[in-house]
Amino acid sequence: MRTLVLVVLAVSGCSVSTHATKASTLGTSSSSKALLEVLDAPGPVTVETVASCDWVVDRSGLINLSHEKAKAAGLTDGEEPIQVYFHVLRHPTKGTFIIDTGVEKALRDDPSKAAIRGFVASFMKLEKMKVHVALGDWVDREKKLDGVFLTHLHLDHVSGMADVPKGTPIYSGPGEAAHRGALNFAVQGSTDRAFAGQEPISELQFRPDPDGRFAGVIDVFGDGSVWALSVPGHTPGSVAFIARTPSGPVLFTGDTSHTAWGWQNGVDPGSFTDDHAANASALEKLRTLAAEHPAMTVRLGHQALSGTAENP
Repeated sequence: MRTLVLVVLAVSGCSVSTHATKASTLGTSSSSKALLEVLDAPGPVTVETVASCDWVVDRSGLINLSHEKAKAAGLTDGEEPIQVYFHVLRHPTKGTFIIDTGVEKALRDDPSKAAIRGFVASFMKLEKMKVHVALGDWVDREKKLDGVFLTHLHLDHVSGMADVPKGTPIYSGPGEAAHRGALNFAVQGSTDRAFAGQEPISELQFRPDPDGRFAGVIDVFGDGSVWALSVPGHTPGSVAFIARTPSGPVLFTGDTSHTAWGWQNGVDPGSFTDDHAANASALEKLRTLAAEHPAMTVRLGHQALSGTAENP
């Protein structure tokens, strides 16, 4: 009987996090048509991408090495250099927001007290991280943060949550925290520690895109300056964001594409992704959008395409 219970648990898994969630009231459900009507017009948002740390992880997790293009290129598994980012959006009236969270101060200064520690830290090879700007360093300097947008809830995107000032609104895609999987038995504790004491996660309320181009489109502030796109695949609730800046639109893909090679060749991520077919479809939609708008800057999950990462 005990064996049966363990098998059932392994198959069904547990949730990514037990942290509280609620339906978000931020944003207006819209359409890709409405997005395209304003996409190329200069916008009011300024963007800063901060490389929180350098890291190396297995290439087989970042790139689908079974893809015919990866085979043709002779790609094999091994350590791939990446960075962990947080992106700063400054809106003239709505305030300062970040997309994803980089890494927390404790991961550099006192690893035994970091949200990610113990076996999980060892498994993730966090000893190979070189921290440049912990999120707490940035918060200490800026003093103000009006909200956090999360592309998804994998640990390398929420590990800086412990440095987010308490009371700050947090937004994610629908169903991210509740998504179940066997791996979550190992990482749920770390994820919960990262969110400890924070506000409930507000889940963006996507409706089907009437134009069918994306799974859903939200005008985040209602003024066409920042957009959220539902791009399920890497995780069920993955979200990409677009900010309209004075110099053109900036697309934040999250881990729909981890690497420059994957983006340039249209190859989906590897073992780190949840649903390869859905991820490949979402990736192609984002690549098509970028190709149609040459002024668009693309900022990937873990590598820069052309020197877009910055260190203040």
